[in-house]
Amino acid sequence: MSDFRTQLTVPALGIAPDEADQVPRLCRFRDEHPGVIIGSGGFGTWQARIPEPDGETVITRYTLRELLDKLSQLITGNDGQPSGAPDESADQ
Repeated sequence: MSDFRTQLTVPALGIAPDEADQVPRLCRFRDEHPGVIIGSGGFGTWQARIPEPDGETVITRYTLRELLDKLSQLITGNDGQPSGAPDESADQ
């Protein structure tokens, strides 16, 4: 258990032990949208905080998969085209 993939997977299980398959997706999202904060919302939920010009948007879901699905919808918009929603990289 010393190969690189195992080294990434074992600590990742601490992040989302019931959804280890979502951890790479979470890592990609965080790399693509560094301004969005994702973490435990307490009470067994996942939460994302998306900075906005006039405050912030907070999204809470019971599973990491549901949260990432919702964030993906916000990014692509209803027409399947990128909406620019949680992308703060342009501000930096």
